[in-house]
Amino acid sequence: MEHIPGPDFPTGGEILGRSGIRKAYTTGRGSIMVRAKTNIEEKKGKQSIIVTELPYQVNKARLIEKIAELVRDKKIEGISELRDSSDRNGMRIVIDLRRDANANVILNNLYKQTALQTSFGINTLALVKGRPEVLNLKQVLEHYLSHQVEVIRRRTQFDLNKAEARAHILEGLRIALDHIDEIIALIRASDTAEIARNGLIERFELSYEQAQAILDMRLQRLTGLERDKLEQEYQELMARIAELKAILASEERVLEVIREELLVVKEKFNDERRTVISMSEEHLEDEDLIPRQNIVITITHNGYVKRLPISTYRAQRRGGKGIQGWVQMMMILCNTCSQPTRIIPCYSLQTKGKSIV
Repeated sequence: MEHIPGPDFPTGGEILGRSGIRKAYTTGRGSIMVRAKTNIEEKKGKQSIIVTELPYQVNKARLIEKIAELVRDKKIEGISELRDSSDRNGMRIVIDLRRDANANVILNNLYKQTALQTSFGINTLALVKGRPEVLNLKQVLEHYLSHQVEVIRRRTQFDLNKAEARAHILEGLRIALDHIDEIIALIRASDTAEIARNGLIERFELSYEQAQAILDMRLQRLTGLERDKLEQEYQELMARIAELKAILASEERVLEVIREELLVVKEKFNDERRTVISMSEEHLEDEDLIPRQNIVITITHNGYVKRLPISTYRAQRRGGKGIQGWVQMMMILCNTCSQPTRIIPCYSLQTKGKSIV
């Protein structure tokens, strides 16, 4: 796990914490929390949430529809406009907010209610010798290596059989070029191709395939240049056959082939990591979904409780009566606590049969 820190998704995003990764790697089953990459921008006093990367397998169009649905149903308030500004330079979803909206609270609500934050399950179920097994990270690598050894051996044996078959044909063509006049005379004296083939097999101790290749040989093969090419091909094939036999005879050579091929894959597909793994495992609590604001709590003589934002009590000039009077009484209460700038619910004040807390 020191060398494989965690999944790297093609769509980027952010993995929250490492406990899910560690559990998946050690047991074969686990779940990781993946969050979209977002940032908050402010322009002309208004804030916007910019989404540039999405969790893996999250559909952008469906995500936008879901956000629009939540805004329409007033399950998320404070969003004034939603648009997709993606282009050839990358993905970009812009969520414009109202001036009085709290960007962090809205973002937390989006994480909670949409696919901007989603879990990705890991289940390393595989067939091992025909039987399904759940494998941990080390077992996955071991079985992958064993499978690659088998693949390399089968592929090498296939290439060897093919090379030996071609070398066998070339050996027959070399014999034909060394006795070309006699072969031409034998073919001209034969009434049918079958008689000519049998004559070649008997006279030069050739196989059926070699004799047929000689009969199929084109006349241009008789030129000096073609003879040189044939000889060069034969020598290259013999070297190739020796190499393939050496691979099959040595376990170390098989592993070396696997290593070389993996390095080619690394060279071709290696790039910077896209998915960031954060150290903190952030869990959204109910408090994270509620904006912080100053409120006034009133309790009636009969025990009824009411909560109102302080913005409800607008300043009025009515000689200390009405809403202005209530605010003044609350400020007197706060002066008692030596904190005149905050309304603190720690005392009760009786007024006209009601208690202001």
